[in-house]
Amino acid sequence: MDLSFNRTWLTKKFEEIRRRLTKAIEQLDDEQLNWRPNDASHSIATLIRHMDGNMKERVEKGILLRDVVRDRALDFAPNPLTKEELLRIVDQRFGFLITTIQELTEADLLRTQNVRGKERNNLDMLHQCAAHYSEHMGQVFYIAKMILNDTYTSTSI
Repeated sequence: MDLSFNRTWLTKKFEEIRRRLTKAIEQLDDEQLNWRPNDASHSIATLIRHMDGNMKERVEKGILLRDVVRDRALDFAPNPLTKEELLRIVDQRFGFLITTIQELTEADLLRTQNVRGKERNNLDMLHQCAAHYSEHMGQVFYIAKMILNDTYTSTSI
């Protein structure tokens, strides 16, 4: 099976997510990055922390078979982060993800992992991560637009 299309598509998608998240985060200060629209919603910092935790579970543990323990509840616990910390997480974690994709063999991509009681191959899991992180990226943009109103600068430019 030729997996070069998938590898290229995933690499470009995760590079785009990293670039656009960075542009959104750079527009906000520490307080804004930790602000929540209401008690039922998450802050941008929490969404970034959640994506980081998901990468640990799905990629480090599920694909690379590393001994990683994730406490998903900690992703959502109140824990303010600075702009610098968030920019570092986005850069390092998406960089790690992109490097991992480029280094995976065909056998690695086709190997399965158990995700919530279902067997899924790693290629499918990476596409699911791309969709998942894109959804959270949209939430980040929405929160940033709520905070900045007319001063928000689009990240797609």
